[in-house]
Amino acid sequence: LILIGGFVQLLAGFLAFRKYDHLGGAAFLTFSALWSSYGATRVLCAAPVSGHLLDIGVGNTEGFTAGSIAFLVLNAFLIVLASSFNVVLLCLTLAMELLTICFLLFTLDNLPLPFEIVVLSIFSIICFYGATASLTNCMFGKDLLMMGPALFTVQSSKEDREDALPCVCPKSHLTSGLRTIAELLNTGAVCGVPTDTVYALAASCKHPEAIEKVYRIKDRPQEKPICIFISNLEQLRAAAPPISPLLWEFMENVYPGGIGCIIRKGEWLKKLGVGEGYSRVGTQDSIMIRVPDLTVLVHLIDMTGPLAITSANPSGEVDSTHHDMVISRLGHKLEGVLCDGESDEVVASTVVNCTRIDESGITILREGCIPAGKVMQIYERLKNR
Repeated sequence: LILIGGFVQLLAGFLAFRKYDHLGGAAFLTFSALWSSYGATRVLCAAPVSGHLLDIGVGNTEGFTAGSIAFLVLNAFLIVLASSFNVVLLCLTLAMELLTICFLLFTLDNLPLPFEIVVLSIFSIICFYGATASLTNCMFGKDLLMMGPALFTVQSSKEDREDALPCVCPKSHLTSGLRTIAELLNTGAVCGVPTDTVYALAASCKHPEAIEKVYRIKDRPQEKPICIFISNLEQLRAAAPPISPLLWEFMENVYPGGIGCIIRKGEWLKKLGVGEGYSRVGTQDSIMIRVPDLTVLVHLIDMTGPLAITSANPSGEVDSTHHDMVISRLGHKLEGVLCDGESDEVVASTVVNCTRIDESGITILREGCIPAGKVMQIYERLKNR
């Protein structure tokens, strides 16, 4: 139980840091250290006298007492910070403070057993409720189990909050916000945008210098091509690319969605609206096209034309799954970020090479949010039909 409890707290801290929740990460890493120290010390010292693995006696408790006092002081700061988040996290830090007091009393050989039982029971109930509420709310995307409001918040004016952001960060549900990002893209800016998978960097295909800037922002190798997003398949039909009936059917079955199709490049791209950026998207012979399944992004593309798209993360690092991650990692290099909260997926799209679909079939180049097996099933069904 000691090992499991410490590991769970450590895992919670790691996940919090991955979500850029530095308070949660610091709190749970502190809790992991305290839980493991207290639990291990308690069990080892509870062994029979003849088999003591750890001897805490008179004159030999100074180190443990000092450690427990250090935990008390550190957790006191966490209590103050937790009060600005929610009631559950505040209760958890308060329970951890009581647990630290148990540790201190134990090192002084003055810990009443009923007090320890009550503290551990309270701590267990809070942990169980907090974990259940977090999982339930994340799973259903709404606050079904209440976490409680913050007890106090630091008040700041709207102007102060806007000045603190490194770039323009409008909300995706506002028409004015969408227009702001569209205007930026149409003038050659690079912006962070939500997609139906993870967050992405977007640049207008009409501005090749903006596509070049995307490479610099990400430190992306020049040999790695950038794909384009269009708002619907009818745009592609209007450009009249030389696409076989099988490939049309395949696209109709996977668009809109998290599958990117690589097809042969040609002058038809200019009819699609890819202007001077023709040479900066895709490779010399091919281009990956995707129709996203996200209303706000489709509307944005209708306002700007095709967008050059790549994931909004420094090359080699994990994808951004929240607009806060984009702002904190790349905001100082961008002109704007369209804020849409949590992304729908935690991985990018699945990439399929369709350039030889009629001769040798399709090839999965990258498995993403859509399983490779499902893609192959769609292709086999269409081919056989």
